Amino acid sequence: MQDCKEPDIWSVTTTVSSLADAKALAREILSQRLAACVQIDPGLTSLYRWNGTLCEEPEVRLVIKSLPACEPALLALFASHHPYEVPQFLVAPMRASGAYGQWARAEMTVPPG
Repeated sequence: MQDCKEPDIWSVTTTVSSLADAKALAREILSQRLAACVQIDPGLTSLYRWNGTLCEEPEVRLVIKSLPACEPALLALFASHHPYEVPQFLVAPMRASGAYGQWARAEMTVPPG
């Protein structure tokens, strides 16, 4: 694995249905060094259409601090570990302070390929 050297940090958001699922997913992401930090925000209510039905469900949001080069590995991790059939994967590029960016990049590695 090579060290991540991108200048910017990505904020990737997803949601799950429980705090236990959020913690399990966060731990898996961190154990694979695909993020420097995962913040967990419980207490959301999501309204959405699924298979033509209006749904209203409690959810927990995860905000994942990652790097652009980690995207393929994060998507693969979501495919195997995310509890939803179609998980939310939204990316917002962010400019980090020098110290935070340096710390974050040191905590992640980009899988080869």
